[in-house]
Amino acid sequence: MAGPTKEFWQERFQASNTPWDRGAVNPQLDAWLASGALKPCRILVPGCGSGYEVAALASRDFDVTGLDYAPVAIERTRAQLAAAKQTATLVEADALAWQPALPFDAVYEQTCLCALYPDDWRGYADQLHDWIRPGGRLFALFAQLLRPGAAEGAIQGPPYHCDINAMRALFPEPLWAWPKPPYPRTSHPLGLAELAAILERRA
Repeated sequence: MAGPTKEFWQERFQASNTPWDRGAVNPQLDAWLASGALKPCRILVPGCGSGYEVAALASRDFDVTGLDYAPVAIERTRAQLAAAKQTATLVEADALAWQPALPFDAVYEQTCLCALYPDDWRGYADQLHDWIRPGGRLFALFAQLLRPGAAEGAIQGPPYHCDINAMRALFPEPLWAWPKPPYPRTSHPLGLAELAAILERRA
């Protein structure tokens, strides 16, 4: 298997070697909530990690499911929920294989796509399409971290650079409706940035 394994992520969380972890909710999620773009609904957070967003959404009356396949990540999310005195459904499973009983109204995608080896992106995009009901929305944050090796074709990560042109190919019309650019850009202490886009699941 190419790319990071379940053991890789488990070891990173156990050692607290998680430089992508802001230690707080992503500012773009706060912006979506404040603007009303994201309102209480049934929502999935794949690759939920330390669970900041899961707890924040639960505190705002969302019906939240957090998904991760690293046991330590699920433990961290459970601790966040306990500290916030909130509840959510937590699932320890592989995002490339797991299927819910019912589709979701929305998915908050921040860290799962960029953590997956690019060979797995097509399968993950298909999962997102299956997870979201028609008319539902994907609240996506696409990691922008173009490394020098990319000029020679090197695949470097995680996190892997999510080029916006590649994202348009991965989530194409007419399966998804894209907003017009420019897209909000959020900086990250790690030195990367994230482009925010709300995609509507169509066909």
